[in-house]
Amino acid sequence: MAAPLASATHVSPAAPSPARICYDHVVLPGDFPDPTITKIGDTYWASATSAEWGAVFPLFRSQNLLDWELVGHVFPDKLPDWAGSNFWAPEFHHENGRTYLYYTARRKGGVLCVAVASADNPAGPYHDHGPLVGQKAGSIDGFAMPDEHGHLYLIWKEDGNSCQQETPIWAQRLSPDRTTLIGEATELFTNDVKWEGPLVEGSALVRHDGWFYMFYAGNSCCGKGCNYATGVARARTLLGPWEKHEQNPILDRNTTWKCPGHGTVTELDGRWFLLHHAYAAGSHEFVGRQGLLSEFTWNAEGWPEFVNRSPQAPALTNMARFNVADEFAGEQLGLEWQWPITAPKPATTVRHGQLRLAATDSRLGTIIARRTHAATYKAATTLDFANLPLDTFAGLAAVGDPYNALALMAGNGQVQIWHVKSGKQQILAQAYIEPCATLTLRLEVWGGQRYRFAYSTDGTTWQPLPTEGFTLNGTYLPPWDRGVRVALIAQGAEETHATFNNFIIRNQR
Repeated sequence: MAAPLASATHVSPAAPSPARICYDHVVLPGDFPDPTITKIGDTYWASATSAEWGAVFPLFRSQNLLDWELVGHVFPDKLPDWAGSNFWAPEFHHENGRTYLYYTARRKGGVLCVAVASADNPAGPYHDHGPLVGQKAGSIDGFAMPDEHGHLYLIWKEDGNSCQQETPIWAQRLSPDRTTLIGEATELFTNDVKWEGPLVEGSALVRHDGWFYMFYAGNSCCGKGCNYATGVARARTLLGPWEKHEQNPILDRNTTWKCPGHGTVTELDGRWFLLHHAYAAGSHEFVGRQGLLSEFTWNAEGWPEFVNRSPQAPALTNMARFNVADEFAGEQLGLEWQWPITAPKPATTVRHGQLRLAATDSRLGTIIARRTHAATYKAATTLDFANLPLDTFAGLAAVGDPYNALALMAGNGQVQIWHVKSGKQQILAQAYIEPCATLTLRLEVWGGQRYRFAYSTDGTTWQPLPTEGFTLNGTYLPPWDRGVRVALIAQGAEETHATFNNFIIRNQR
């Protein structure tokens, strides 16, 4: 069953004509880096980087570019056998009734590679064909583009910045079945302009008025110190020579959005758009890189231009529309739930308004999580405490990854705060509680940085779990390339489980 994704209010009750609609909006709110978009028939399809969270590569569809519905994933249950991590930068290509997805992943024990999967329907199921290219420094950000003769090429970045080298953008022809490379590779250009810093990457191409245009990203993508921006180059033929725009970067930060980049071009009713990511200035790395739609026009010299050379999407203000209240209705978890790809897909059962989560005895245990949309929020869950097995702990956590988390856990007649940083785990506080049927756990976070935990045995009276300070510091939680998730956890012997009655997030600005 498709799960609706909340989106901004785009059309007023007066129903303006299409020419008056403003398309500059956050259309993939939350942690959706490196978004891609394509039109197949009358439907737009989008996806984004999954990094280290399953299910891998979300599949969104839309009829109007503004309202998107999550309908599945490219790899919903099982990863490709050859790949182990770094599921980045998916890009669609559709021809002859078949959809191809070129993507990046790291070969188990090896380098980053560009690979391809395909499907008879853009919604899947997808069949993986494995890696196309994996250079010594790594190969990422594959994009398929026909040349001026109609021959399809793969464009990609050699990941030289991973070893303090330049980052050439390469092109090589694809085989007729689109699953292998043939011929020789041609270097198109590299990072040789000051603003690009250590890299150019995230190539996305479009043909317009006899030119090939390549939108690309430069400089540092991620985290608090990022300075990512978007440039453009053009050529008369796909293999060049390529000319970079003198006005680069054409899309840069403003007071609302930071580090815009790595996007894909699309068109609607003669209007042109780039779906790209950026950090919200208010929540930044704690929420992650969000998917923005930015409109551009073509100037008299044939170059694309964005108003004020920056994203015009307004800041998200009505954060209540991203609140979560999952009462576990139905018979399975919604598509929005995620889990670390370092572990198998968690065993879950949804029945009679409860979620039964199988435990594991790993560091944090079994983790299922939801993306956050704000840096200030409250989250809570009520668990079946009376039937929690001995030596099994269940709880609620803010999770960057399995090695960095703050969790409020219950078990063996206690509640405990678990602090996990760089894989080292310690109990910061604990309290014994009287026997009770259900136990409600709550976490509060301010600005993504300050955390406080409390519990309730009756659902109304809250007992804070005391720590040395009023709050705990959570600035260490987000990895360099991901936002923080809120998770349910079950930790214990393999045959045990924890039962949750609900999952709630209440956002604030």
